[in-house]
Amino acid sequence: MPYLLFGCGCRLMPPFFFPPRLVRMIRPASTLLLALGLLVGGPAYAQQPAAPAPVKKTDQPEKPRKLTRREKKEMQRQAALEAAKSQQQSQLTEKDRELSAAYFVDGVKFMLLEDYPKAQERLLKAYQLDPNNAAINYKIAENNLLIGNLKDAANFAQAAVRLDGKNPYYYLILAQIYASQKQYSEAAQVYTKLIQDVPDSKSYLFNLAELYLAQGKLTDALGAFEQAEKEFGPMDEVSFKKQQIYLKQNNLDKALLEGEALISANPDEVRYVLAQAEMYAANNRLPDAIRVAQQALRKEPDNPQAHMILADAYRQQGNATESEKQIKQAFESPALSIDQKVRILVDYLKQLPNPAVQHTALELADITTRVHPKEAKAYSVAGDVQLLSEQKPKARENYLRALHLDNSHYKIWQQVVLIDAELAQSDSLLRHTDQALELFPNQASFWFYNGVGHMFAKQPQKAVRSFEQGKKLTSTDPELAAQFDTQLGDAYHELKEFDKSDAAYEAALTFDANNAQALNNYSYYLSLRGKNLPRAKEMAGKLVKLFPENDTYLDTYAWVLYQLKDYSGARQYLEKAVRTSKDGTVLEHYGDVLYQLGDAPAAVERWQQAKKAGGTSALLDRKIKDRKLYE
Repeated sequence: MPYLLFGCGCRLMPPFFFPPRLVRMIRPASTLLLALGLLVGGPAYAQQPAAPAPVKKTDQPEKPRKLTRREKKEMQRQAALEAAKSQQQSQLTEKDRELSAAYFVDGVKFMLLEDYPKAQERLLKAYQLDPNNAAINYKIAENNLLIGNLKDAANFAQAAVRLDGKNPYYYLILAQIYASQKQYSEAAQVYTKLIQDVPDSKSYLFNLAELYLAQGKLTDALGAFEQAEKEFGPMDEVSFKKQQIYLKQNNLDKALLEGEALISANPDEVRYVLAQAEMYAANNRLPDAIRVAQQALRKEPDNPQAHMILADAYRQQGNATESEKQIKQAFESPALSIDQKVRILVDYLKQLPNPAVQHTALELADITTRVHPKEAKAYSVAGDVQLLSEQKPKARENYLRALHLDNSHYKIWQQVVLIDAELAQSDSLLRHTDQALELFPNQASFWFYNGVGHMFAKQPQKAVRSFEQGKKLTSTDPELAAQFDTQLGDAYHELKEFDKSDAAYEAALTFDANNAQALNNYSYYLSLRGKNLPRAKEMAGKLVKLFPENDTYLDTYAWVLYQLKDYSGARQYLEKAVRTSKDGTVLEHYGDVLYQLGDAPAAVERWQQAKKAGGTSALLDRKIKDRKLYE
């Protein structure tokens, strides 16, 4: 059977997916003064580049390198931009510069207070005075991102990057804006430019790799991770990512090599050993899976995941004994969570009733309740296993334990009540339906079984009250209403309220003309009363056509024929019924028919058999004693 194996790999959260509140945290409150300094302290750069390294002196000056066409074009663009900025700065009066700075600081303050409309108003006023200030463009982009205006956010972020190509924060917010719109290709281009143009920004290779993964560009993601490893050295989480990429590329050998490298670099980390064992098992390399899982057990003898891997591998090899041993050892560990155990037991439930797995399923269910005695779901799933294994009393016991820990589960109450009804234990059925109705007073099914419990206890008046109450809740379920009518027919008959009984049966048959219980009981009770016998014969005749081998229905039809004085016909059906039935009523009826046909010795013999079987009429002893029929 399939066991559920659980991987131990971790997922790197993509750093570019900042929630809105985290965006604001990029700039704490203390940045108000910094922002002011950026605005009034010269050209609008939010982050000044590092000072150039000193030129190394040599005996002869180096010959200038000829610039490429692309480099010349970029220099011309930068020169034009600087000229425009210088012109704009020169046009700004000192008063305008101070006013722009004041608006900017106010805008940042309102952003921190989450008053984004006021922040937008102040920042745009700052922008009108100083549109080429990268910091102002950046904050307007951030504010637009926070209010969901992504188009404007992208435009201002692009401007910030264009105005100051050395500040990583400007690239980051632009990439975030693209990523939030699932424009991963554009976001990747931004990260690529950031890594190329901004010093000390190689750490963003991880963001770039995640973006490539989001697009399904596995080769590009792999390249980004490998470039990051060249910069920062091997990293465990990166190795896991590379493993996943190799597996998606069906390159098992490289994935396994990454795993072996992880194990070598982290000899005390069992999770890496387990991940390697799972990889072998998932690719049907069972001897290797067993070897590596056993290696994990040498480090942690009670590790449940290692036992699960071994159980699955041995099962696939056909070694059922060893597989069962390993899975039991896994279940004995509290480290294997109750949810994992429930999932595994659900796999067994799908195979029950199957003698090949039933014993193991029952043992695992017992272990689960023993190891997790305070988990309602442990007892619930154990009850399910036992119910499907035909161990109904034990199943009910575990369901009740589950309800003791958590009584809010309707379906568990339903299982308890159904078992009570199947076992015909009226005391338990009444107690449990009363408890269930306190919690679920609008559930018709509990009123139904409460009425059944009263019928078992020979309390028809109470049964009628429960059935009538439950029927009120079935306005949208005519099938369930018909079941209530059938039970009401029985209950009213016991109360000798025959008109109500007949009406209830007729209502049930109006919905379903083949309702077996209604057809049988209604026709039989009519025959006992000697009322409307043609209708009784019609219903009982339909029943034996539908179920020609059912001894109860054969007896009902025979008794209707008996009341119609068709003794030969009654004998024909009773002879067929007694071939399989040992019911006292059926045997007594057969004796009555034989007596009517003139065979008194045979009739007495059948009456005597009926007495041994039990469940007969009060007249049976007189019939036997006097060797004659009494009715």
